[in-house]
Amino acid sequence: MARAFTPLRLSALETEDLNPVSAALQDAVAQLGDFDYLARARVFTIGFNRYCWEAEQKKRRMRCGLQIASVLDVRSRNIRRGADEAVVNLLSIGFEAGDAPSGELVLLFSGDGELRLQVECLDLVLADVSDPWSAVSRPSHEREESGS
Repeated sequence: MARAFTPLRLSALETEDLNPVSAALQDAVAQLGDFDYLARARVFTIGFNRYCWEAEQKKRRMRCGLQIASVLDVRSRNIRRGADEAVVNLLSIGFEAGDAPSGELVLLFSGDGELRLQVECLDLVLADVSDPWSAVSRPSHEREESGS
């Protein structure tokens, strides 16, 4: 039987490849217990429930995994370690270049949370791993009015 959806599978090996991954994961939610860093393997993974922005008229979420390779170090700010049940909302993923090809992959979360992964090179994969389900609502962000 054919699936009624096409699962995403995106990779980023260059900085310009990161934008589609960041866009697909905007407003994805995860529990901190779904973060896993395997230092010996230099791999960081996160399981997300992502909002399916590509579903246009249908409000859907889908389980996906983000795997980041060549990770040398992990730092966080305003993310409570040990609170495995705590939920975070991903806003964006960016890359701050260092000595090529290394740099820091920066994941920004609502509530001023930040995860910084020092990487030897940019090497990540996003893959959907479940069927979609109906979402209660479409994520939205209030915009600040400019004073000009």
